[in-house]
Amino acid sequence: MSNTHAPGTVAQTIDQKLTESFSPTHLEVLNESHRHHVPPNSETHFKVVVVSDEFDGLRLLARHRLVNNCLAKELANGVHALSIHTFTQSEWAKDVEVPKTPNCRG
Repeated sequence: MSNTHAPGTVAQTIDQKLTESFSPTHLEVLNESHRHHVPPNSETHFKVVVVSDEFDGLRLLARHRLVNNCLAKELANGVHALSIHTFTQSEWAKDVEVPKTPNCRG
């Protein structure tokens, strides 16, 4: 159940890698580059929301490490910022609210 609100090759790659690695029941890949001081159509700042059984029994830091490892190539090659929000099925079922991204301060 992918929900990529970010057309573009980097967004598509992120979506594909997260889908292959975590078999998410809910996935959002949001390109938030437009909220920062970057050229138009940039793919440098992303927010991901991943709901997966793969996160069961893992603490937040371990979940984030898994996502960072999955996207290591992208983070080393142009992705400047990645906001990660990971949930288990039971956490997501509680109708959690994903934090809104603050405005760029730069």
